[in-house]
Amino acid sequence: MSESNEKRESKNFIEQAIEADLASGRFANVQTRFPPEPNGYLHIGHAKSICLNFGLAEKNQGTCNLRFDDTNPAKEETEYVDSIMEDIRWLGFEWDSLHFASDYFEQLYAWSEKLIESGDAYVCDLSSEETREYRGTLTEPGKNSPFRDRSVAENLGLFRRMRDGEFEDGSKSLRAKIDMASPNINLRDPVMYRILRATHHRTGDKWCIYPTYDWTHGQSDSIEGITFSICTLEFENHRPLYDWFCEKLGIHHPRQMEFAKLKLSTLMIGKRFMLKLVKENYVNGWDDPRMPTLSGYRRRGYTPESIRNFCSDVGVAKFNSTIDIIRLESCIREHLNRVAPRRMAVLDPIKLTITNWPDRHVEVNEAVNNPGEPTAGRREIPMSGNLLIEREDFREEAPRKFFRLKKGGAVRLRAGFIVDCHDVVKDADGNVIEILCTYDPETKSGSDTSGRKVKGTIHWVSAEHAKEFEVRLYDRLFTCENPAAPEEGKTFIDYLNSESLKVITGYGEPALGEHSIGDRVQFERLGYFVVDKDSDPDGKQVFNRIVTLRDTWGKMEAKGKAN
Repeated sequence: MSESNEKRESKNFIEQAIEADLASGRFANVQTRFPPEPNGYLHIGHAKSICLNFGLAEKNQGTCNLRFDDTNPAKEETEYVDSIMEDIRWLGFEWDSLHFASDYFEQLYAWSEKLIESGDAYVCDLSSEETREYRGTLTEPGKNSPFRDRSVAENLGLFRRMRDGEFEDGSKSLRAKIDMASPNINLRDPVMYRILRATHHRTGDKWCIYPTYDWTHGQSDSIEGITFSICTLEFENHRPLYDWFCEKLGIHHPRQMEFAKLKLSTLMIGKRFMLKLVKENYVNGWDDPRMPTLSGYRRRGYTPESIRNFCSDVGVAKFNSTIDIIRLESCIREHLNRVAPRRMAVLDPIKLTITNWPDRHVEVNEAVNNPGEPTAGRREIPMSGNLLIEREDFREEAPRKFFRLKKGGAVRLRAGFIVDCHDVVKDADGNVIEILCTYDPETKSGSDTSGRKVKGTIHWVSAEHAKEFEVRLYDRLFTCENPAAPEEGKTFIDYLNSESLKVITGYGEPALGEHSIGDRVQFERLGYFVVDKDSDPDGKQVFNRIVTLRDTWGKMEAKGKAN
């Protein structure tokens, strides 16, 4: 083997399979699709599928469709359609064509009649409960429906009457005739159509029979010329049925491949769980920044780049596993560290008075907007003798390794001067309410001529120039690793984190007022924040905490304090 310094791109198993199929001539091109059901908002798990399907198409100069699997009108809404399209575009992708499974209702119906005529489908009068009973179990075979041997003519007549609305909801179904003894339970005469009177968000009341997912999915792929149907692992056992329908109909036959679903620790991403949280007001809507929805992450302040990087970092696997949420948080920290401007803000203020400050003097200091990005420029920060600092940055009596401000000690004010604490003011209960300091005029940052060295640097804002704003401190919604698996006698609701949202008032340097909705900044030494849509354009801003600067939660868990 010849040596090469050229780095070869590592391909996952799906990419390898696509490469082999193209090389063999099985398919001439790559056409994928992302097929969500519009029955809720997309969650972080969907991001992996979006990135994979659109990414595969892009890498292979192919196309990727967006298709809504809208076959269950009782749960689907136009609101969800709109939100899904918005989320995909926000992630940075654009579909080549837009489709709905409902576009194919007539064709699906015609193909159903074809299967009836070939003896591969029949109308069944068993109720849904009876159908499940007849299906058998994973260890015991099913038994044939008493209606399985109806004639083609009788099945056609009944099926057409089903469409015409002659029968009550749930009284009949159309089933594929395969094998009730199959070890794959999905092949035991699966239901293709059920009677359901519900207004569809696109077709209205035109139909009273609706196709099932298993019947619709593969045929929709075929109609669109999809070459690679990329699904999550729970559809692996459905693949033989996918193949059976395509083969029986003699239509274009895509290749279905499955990958591991994205599952993150501490998150509940099932739609029924999220719906409960929204409908019962445990959260403030689908885009609540604590929700695992893409709209929630967007409002939280996550960037599409960070989520795409996360999906790439996690990769594509064949086996399910749980990914630590820390990895997602690391991705947003990494991205914002590079692009977010720095600003000083104080969230738990205590007054610091510089007793030797010249009367009414305002010092204008300069600070870089992002130390890692020279092109980000600099900003001016006004400073007076009346400041606000974080309460935790001061101790009247402090341990030896406390390198912030203490009585009798000194600290550097970031982009400011060194100050020395000589006294404090206390209230009637003995609590410190004001810190008294002197400043050294020769120690101004950027032009220090004093030669003094101090170990600590803290942030601050000038009380006279401070911008007041609302701060929403978001944290994880659940207190345990897997709320989907509660202890006996509990539900996932019992693990809701009561500290997942704290609303406080913050004070920031004047430059914060220049930011508009959606702008992300780093509050120095505190974390990353984003301007929320609830901000008043002409009044008070609202900042959501995106993530802390460090993984404080992990440290809490290590100490047994997270539960």
